[in-house]
Amino acid sequence: MKQKILERFLRYVKIDTQSDETSNTTPSTEKQFDLARVIEAEMKEIGLEDISLDDKCYLMGTLPSNTNKEVSTIGFIAHFDTAQDMSGANVKPRIVENYDGGDIVLNEEKQIILTPTVFPELKEKAGQTLVVTDGTTLLGADDKAGIAEIITAVDFLKKNPSIKHGKIRIAFTPDEEIGRGMDHFDVKIFGADFAYTLDGADIGELEFENFNAAKAVIKIQGRNVHPGYAKDKMLNSILIGMELNSLLPVNQRPEYTSGYEGFFHIIKMESSVESGQMVYIIRDHDRKKFEDKKVLMQKAVEYMQHRYGEDVVKLELTDQYYNMREKVEERMEIVKLAKKAMEIAGVEPKIVPIRGGTDGSRLSYMGVLCPNLFAGGMNFHGKFEYIPVETMEKSVEVILNIIKINAEK
Repeated sequence: MKQKILERFLRYVKIDTQSDETSNTTPSTEKQFDLARVIEAEMKEIGLEDISLDDKCYLMGTLPSNTNKEVSTIGFIAHFDTAQDMSGANVKPRIVENYDGGDIVLNEEKQIILTPTVFPELKEKAGQTLVVTDGTTLLGADDKAGIAEIITAVDFLKKNPSIKHGKIRIAFTPDEEIGRGMDHFDVKIFGADFAYTLDGADIGELEFENFNAAKAVIKIQGRNVHPGYAKDKMLNSILIGMELNSLLPVNQRPEYTSGYEGFFHIIKMESSVESGQMVYIIRDHDRKKFEDKKVLMQKAVEYMQHRYGEDVVKLELTDQYYNMREKVEERMEIVKLAKKAMEIAGVEPKIVPIRGGTDGSRLSYMGVLCPNLFAGGMNFHGKFEYIPVETMEKSVEVILNIIKINAEK
């Protein structure tokens, strides 16, 4: 199985599927279909049924039940796209066999080094087979590892019909990285009683809590005047933006928070004297603290409007997704099922809150409860991304155990 999953993963990551938040289409980039069609062909080759790839790049398929027992239909989901933070084109993965626990030179010419000095968890992977980048692109384990794991699991079940299982639905989606993965997902067609996303990181991660999330776009209209004659006339949108940012609590920035602590994160600022725009993401696991953070942002803008005028500073505040715990805790047995599956595989479950979002959070509010399982990738979204092949193997084993336990109930 190790070689099979590695071969799949290496093929998938070489296909550029980077999404684009500036696009108004679904998928946001046509190249996501390049991978979708490869996976569609592979699903047909395996012998799955009810395979469908729609015009918005949602790919679904079925492994039919092979038992006479009434068994819940389980879904497994992963996403095609890679993040915008770094290029997903021309990925040149490299395999590091029997990793020695020390520095890995990703790119000798540019002296880009993956080192446990910066990433101490690397030492825990000593002796394993790692897939790394060449230091110029991301790897794409987020979430092509999840795709490879799901496909490998259903392929294994298809080839081993003696393993009894209920109906399995799988789905692969576009645009998760830009928050649109569930925009056109058809829950009724998917037809799962519950599901799991394979989109987590390190081995053992089991997540059913995520941030509540909002996006704040602040537009600033300044007034540019020759600096020699600017007294009492100029409104510098750069300085207004800096002043507004100073009203938000410093200790609630991402670099000062962890665990369940939320934050205000400025992700983009484009400004000149004449005009500017600032984009923030607002995050908190606690719903009340989340709402309080939105109120604080609104009050900061209102203060600036009072100082400079309502036409000078404007706020667009939009909720993006909510903490899936509010839904999943109604049926904690699906979390316990995944936990048991990990323990049988010899994996210690790490039940931790996601300091981010997941398609599963939106799906849980759409009617299909959907915790998140580890896929194995580390240091997502950048040139230091890597994945141990052994973790991918364990992920497949966990998927198979979930399916087996569910059929035995």
